[in-house]
Amino acid sequence: MTTRRHMLALSASALAAGAIPASAQEAGAGSEGGSTITQIRNATLRIDYGGVRFLVDPMLAERHAFPGFPGTANAHEANPMVHLPLPLANLIDVDAVIVTHLHEDHWDQAARDALDKDLPIFVQNDADAEVIRGQGFSDVRVLTDSTQFNGVHLIKTGGRHGTEAHYAVMAEVLGEVCGVVFRRTGEKTIYLAGDTIWNDDVAAALSRHEPDVAILNAGYAMVQGIDGAIIMGTEDVLRVHQAAPEALLIASHMEAINHCVLTRAELRAFATREGFAEKLLTPGDGEATAF
Repeated sequence: MTTRRHMLALSASALAAGAIPASAQEAGAGSEGGSTITQIRNATLRIDYGGVRFLVDPMLAERHAFPGFPGTANAHEANPMVHLPLPLANLIDVDAVIVTHLHEDHWDQAARDALDKDLPIFVQNDADAEVIRGQGFSDVRVLTDSTQFNGVHLIKTGGRHGTEAHYAVMAEVLGEVCGVVFRRTGEKTIYLAGDTIWNDDVAAALSRHEPDVAILNAGYAMVQGIDGAIIMGTEDVLRVHQAAPEALLIASHMEAINHCVLTRAELRAFATREGFAEKLLTPGDGEATAF
């Protein structure tokens, strides 16, 4: 079978620059001089950026494959709550994988089983790298401020997976998280915030990198008995818009995992009331956005 990596190696010249046709957008295909962000499910994305295809935070299990997260909202619901929108073979035919952290809804057993063990895997720190190497992956790389891959500059950013109240109770469970900025000459700058609430790390990333596009995990995931959420909700998204009013916001991590209580429709309605609906996209699973 000719994989994505083989195709690039054998026929890079065949990737034409310019507009991406609708059929390619549906498949999440990218090209030199253009980017496509495909919402897969939950935080799983396929980002085609300047001819390089990344799979982000793969949760590839079948619907209802594992229990709801205990102690969280709607814990009786099995995860994932929805099916994958595209064939598995299409999703794993990529050049590299980015894992922002090791929670089950970002890096699950199905992904570990399906992905080529020789694929480059980018992670946030040495601890995560050691875990993934122990799972049989041979090319695990730690993100930095100056990571390069096939002409794409990947910049690690910080985040906070919940409030101080959350970390006081469950710091070990929440752990460290990261985001990533994608840069390449001739491309729009993309900021993937990762599993974080609005905080100083997000504000600093927006100020420093001035992204054209910001991908926000915006499902407002709730833990029982603790006020606030462990990823962004409506007010966090508004804060991002206020800090970067020219950026296009793409909402991810919604309507797929038991503890995410904010829906796409609710977020769109909020954006309309607050006057930034034209700067917000809430793509459905399988839906691609081309730039």
